[in-house]
Amino acid sequence: MLNDIVNTSGANDARGDRGMDNQIGRDRLASSWARVRGRLRAECGDAAYRNWLRGLTLVRAEPGSVVLALPSRFERDRVAAQYADRLRALWQDEDPSIRAVELVVGRSETAVDTATDKPARPGVVHRKTPKLGAGPTSGDGLDIGAAHDAVAQDVVALTAPLDPRFTFANFVVGKPNELAFAAARRVAESDTVPFNPLFLYGGVGLGKTHLMNAIAWHIRERHPQRRVLYMSAEKFMYQFIRALRFKDTMAFKDLFRSVDVLMIDDVQFISGKDSTQEEFFHTFNALVDNNRQVVISADKSPNDLDGLEERLRSRLGWGLVADIHTTDYELRLGILQAKAEKLDVAIPPKILEFLAHKISSNVRELEGALNRIVAHSTLIGRAITLEMSQEVLRDLLKANDRRVTIEEIQRQVASHYNIRISDMYSARRSRAVARPRQIAMWLSKQLTQRSLPEIGRKFGGRDHTTVMHAVKKVEELRAGDRHFDDDVDMLKRMLET
Repeated sequence: MLNDIVNTSGANDARGDRGMDNQIGRDRLASSWARVRGRLRAECGDAAYRNWLRGLTLVRAEPGSVVLALPSRFERDRVAAQYADRLRALWQDEDPSIRAVELVVGRSETAVDTATDKPARPGVVHRKTPKLGAGPTSGDGLDIGAAHDAVAQDVVALTAPLDPRFTFANFVVGKPNELAFAAARRVAESDTVPFNPLFLYGGVGLGKTHLMNAIAWHIRERHPQRRVLYMSAEKFMYQFIRALRFKDTMAFKDLFRSVDVLMIDDVQFISGKDSTQEEFFHTFNALVDNNRQVVISADKSPNDLDGLEERLRSRLGWGLVADIHTTDYELRLGILQAKAEKLDVAIPPKILEFLAHKISSNVRELEGALNRIVAHSTLIGRAITLEMSQEVLRDLLKANDRRVTIEEIQRQVASHYNIRISDMYSARRSRAVARPRQIAMWLSKQLTQRSLPEIGRKFGGRDHTTVMHAVKKVEELRAGDRHFDDDVDMLKRMLET
């Protein structure tokens, strides 16, 4: 039996255990492990290797199996889910007698020896670790760590995979997103908790998910020992319901409250889900009280999220709330230039300028348009020209051409209620003027991509809180007055056609 710890630093004081297989020496085992690591890196790529596999340490080899350790349970579970079969195959190529590869958890530079009937050796932690894939038993031998581990594997299986494209290096910064980018970078780079929580919000396709992924990548790169759990609010709810169903809520609580960084995407999904909100509230408080970082994203600010308990809405606004505004022309052009450079395709500047002007809805649609043009040029063999771009993007350009402007909304509403357009910008507060102005603000929020501060500026330089109040007031009136609702709905249809 091989029970020697392989020291990659090349220490020459290894000692042989009783029953060591004389045919496989220490040097041969180290060489086999080096080849396995090299092939694994070549197959998985540098990014995956750097983020998940670099921390693998060979603990020992036994007849028919090898034991590998990783620094954290989170990494162990991820590698077990995604790379266990490949590790076993690579080891079998080195030694056909190897039938199993066991993954265990070690701390820092310490390997883990799961044998409990052997005396501890220097540099080795002896710890009872359940076999991967083994279910919980009712026997007296099941310890608390094993129970927690079962829940941890389920959560890891539901954790949103990180997109290797979404890093800070690939994020194009402009005025609409500079605060959110700076805040995300500070959270990722700081050794302490700068603000808790960091709440990112904005419309679809503006970069929230990119920044969430970038934070997780950066932390794992700088501090691989930190436990980063990134998932959608929907998966959080699913995991909570599952814990309730199997009467395993204590393991659920222990798991979620033991992470160093909890990242929840699209928190608006738990609106109206009272039990999930209750558990999330307590999880949030426990993490903040223990100085653990929480990062949240949503499509609206905490104050605008309907269906959330007031106490939870208040907690979400505790730290830093960063808005990602609709992209402006300069930012869209910068994104297209960066994308074109990454695609390594020569695209005339006038084509990029054309797209930046014409497609202003969101970044995903913008990048999708560029991908369509490049794919058409590559597959059909046509040169990228303005005429070709217009032809390929005919449907997309038609949809973007019909963009209602705030000025158009103001004119339509003023005409409908028989007031002057100048009343939209004036300081008059009589109901005959204030109510149409509020309706115009509500329509601007519904039919344009403008942010609340931008809408406020179009209405005589009013503050964004005034726009928020107008939107809320119109929603209340629509819910309580059918005639008012019909009137507003008719205006909305007129502007959309």
